[in-house]
Amino acid sequence: MNLSRKLLVTAATLAMSAGSLALTTTQASAVSGKGCDWPKVCFYLTQAKWNANSPTAAFQDMDYWQTLGSQSRGSKWVWNSRNDDGALLHFTDGHTMCLSANSYAYVGGYTVDKIKIVNPANC
Repeated sequence: MNLSRKLLVTAATLAMSAGSLALTTTQASAVSGKGCDWPKVCFYLTQAKWNANSPTAAFQDMDYWQTLGSQSRGSKWVWNSRNDDGALLHFTDGHTMCLSANSYAYVGGYTVDKIKIVNPANC
């Protein structure tokens, strides 16, 4: 076998190996950060939970107000892992705040009691 034919066979073998390798790889899990799986809005009751990347509650349903339960109401931090949707946070004093897509907020001085996930990403 001449040198150019050997190089051609070697290149073809490498290309086929690379192709089969690409077919057998698995997709990485969809976690956006702080332990919050995509596409969710996650709540962290304490600073320790925030620091540990350990949400205490998560929401993903859209277009209606959802009342927070004991694992989310009164949280210190909120993370929106969604790429295309904002989250309206409703506070016990009646005001609302928009949490844009792929962002987080410290809300420690206030109590969030409801959430509404909405489109567009900036509420």
